[in-house]
Amino acid sequence: MKLLAGIYSRERLFSFVIGPIDGILTALTFAAGRIVTAAQPIEIWLAIRIALAASLSGGFVFFVAEYARLRGELVHAGQHLNLPSARQLETSRLGGEIIREAFYGTIIATAGGFSGAMLPLALGAIFTTVSWMAIAVAVAVLAFLGVLVSRAVMGNPVYWAFVLMMMGVLFSIVGVLLNVA
Repeated sequence: MKLLAGIYSRERLFSFVIGPIDGILTALTFAAGRIVTAAQPIEIWLAIRIALAASLSGGFVFFVAEYARLRGELVHAGQHLNLPSARQLETSRLGGEIIREAFYGTIIATAGGFSGAMLPLALGAIFTTVSWMAIAVAVAVLAFLGVLVSRAVMGNPVYWAFVLMMMGVLFSIVGVLLNVA
């Protein structure tokens, strides 16, 4: 039970949010051109490959950023404690903790990235006659994620939902223009 409490903590909010948002936006960038044009609909195998690529690259970037952030906090703490070197904290149990924390966050962000990317891609592959629905659902999910983030940070849900929706629309337009897949 302690593990589950740790997984759903406020500290992991970034992991839960960044994964699906990154996955959706990356999928829209790569495949919006293919989703919109009914001439050559997206296949499920292509959807899986794009989702894997999006989640793995997003997961790696998340790990590097999170580890750097946590390690920076450790160095900052060492300076406040007037330690001669932050190395003392890095080699302590805290050094291992920051690697584990970054790793757990990466697992969550990577899984969320895969799920977020698969959502519009799978819908585009399944509903080939109304493939635009895939983009509409992706934009709606981004709005929902915006509302969740706004509640967590006590922000304006309309603002957060609107901004994420507009990013979904913008990335879709870029995806159509680039026509990568």
